[in-house]
Amino acid sequence: MLETRAVLFDYGRTLVTFDYPTEALLEVMRGFRPRIESALGVAAPEAESILEKVLLPLERIICSPDEDEVDYMAVYREAWVRAGWTLPDGLLHDILDAEQLCWDRSVRLDPEAPQILAWLGAHGIKRGVCSNAPFPPEMMRRQVDTNGVGEMVDAIVFSSEVGRRKPAPEMYRAALDAIGVDARHTLFVGDRVREDYEGPRALGMRAVILTAHAEEAPPDGVPAIKSLSELRGLL
Repeated sequence: MLETRAVLFDYGRTLVTFDYPTEALLEVMRGFRPRIESALGVAAPEAESILEKVLLPLERIICSPDEDEVDYMAVYREAWVRAGWTLPDGLLHDILDAEQLCWDRSVRLDPEAPQILAWLGAHGIKRGVCSNAPFPPEMMRRQVDTNGVGEMVDAIVFSSEVGRRKPAPEMYRAALDAIGVDARHTLFVGDRVREDYEGPRALGMRAVILTAHAEEAPPDGVPAIKSLSELRGLL
């Protein structure tokens, strides 16, 4: 087996988990109702209506199987228009930014992530994040700085920065370039078979599925670990 010089991680359901912050999002929307009312010139929709008609439908974008990443601000704007509310871009940006702060606060770091990332660094193994995330890069960068992931790894690549989504090869190549290690010497760790196992393997990486937070168990024949600490035995 070739020497492993780097480990690339998926982000959500691998290094971090989070619950949908319903109450926090509703509070944000209530706070913006006066500005929304001023922009629309009519009574602002109730926060619950915004959640149901705008925010929840956008969850499908996050899990999209498409390999081309979306312009999230354009998609966000269109979601409000489809719901019947046309708002200026500046206000939409402020609402989205406040919404993303709710997600920043809801993120929970896997309890084993700090230890395994520190162990990899101590052994001279590069650590990177390669994640599908359509949200504006500056908002995602703020999130990883807030929860500490940013300072625990050597490089982070989000799909919103590349314009492509895993399993598009451009995503993995961008992450490999960012850590300066070739595919043959890199292990990929994530929770989804298509994006985090089949995609990396097609470029020559080793890959393993982490089941700790995965929504589905991998099929037979796909190597898996139950916790991040088990990575030590693979290197």
